[in-house]
Amino acid sequence: MKPLVKSFGSSPIRLAMLGMVDGNGHPYSWSAMFNGYNPAEMAKCPFPAIPAYLDKEPKKTLQIQGALVTHVWTDDPRDAELVAQAALIPHIASRPEDVIGQVDAVIIATDKGHEHVERCRPFIEAGLPVFVDKPLVDNEEDLRTFVRWVSEGKTILSSSSMRYSKEYAPYRLSTHNLGAIRFATITTPKSWERYGIHAMEGLYPILGPGFLSAQNLVSEKERNVVHFRHESGVEVIVTAIDDMYGSFGILQLCGTSDYAVAASKDSFYQFKAQLQAFIDYLHTGVRPFPFEETVELMKMVIAGIRSREEGGRVVGLDEILER
Repeated sequence: MKPLVKSFGSSPIRLAMLGMVDGNGHPYSWSAMFNGYNPAEMAKCPFPAIPAYLDKEPKKTLQIQGALVTHVWTDDPRDAELVAQAALIPHIASRPEDVIGQVDAVIIATDKGHEHVERCRPFIEAGLPVFVDKPLVDNEEDLRTFVRWVSEGKTILSSSSMRYSKEYAPYRLSTHNLGAIRFATITTPKSWERYGIHAMEGLYPILGPGFLSAQNLVSEKERNVVHFRHESGVEVIVTAIDDMYGSFGILQLCGTSDYAVAASKDSFYQFKAQLQAFIDYLHTGVRPFPFEETVELMKMVIAGIRSREEGGRVVGLDEILER
């Protein structure tokens, strides 16, 4: 495969970090993983967990090599100034489209799926590679658009960082000691629309493709308990409850021979691995995982919403994109 960006020798890939929405501080942390950071300015970050986990990392292993965030734009211009100072970003864009012609790739650092088509459109049409924060979408029409773009050869990658959780890594490699998996659960706080994908994508590489249906067992938007069936026979419960901050990423696997429990703890590790996968993709042209997995995961997001809105109806994933 050919690289997706041309070689610049010793020059790094130039990235634009675009967008910032309520409850999401990725422009601070993700930019720091490329550029390093000013500790005094990063201490002012309104998300205290970010400087806390950045400060734990040895400076010599903090940064992803071969790329730098050179431009930033946020929905509130005041945020861009703070992010630029904290993460050593030299240029603040007045409009997101202004980075076209100035960078080699774009990161859309927002987690509201219904906004992503329009946030991505200028860069997709300009031929720039785009990384999109999870979830890629939260509705069927927008999923159709991204599927079409990828079928046309556009370079789009999206994932949850939980795909790269090191605490789940042993079970991504093998669950042989557990026997046949019969039941699995995983949890997340916050909304199904924005955080359900964290839980689902944490579990997905363990079970693999083949999810068949979703049934949301609770009709409240702030409380989602979704039963998925998998073609292997595994029954899966994914739970997203708004204020359940004490139980983020608790994974349980129950098999015919044994069981396992794991908790996602190292945010820095999984964010860095997620971003490194995008940079590797730009260098090699080889996807870190098939886009079809993202499509199936988005169908799971959409099916959970549809089931909740339709009184708990069992929604087959094959209903979505059936046309």
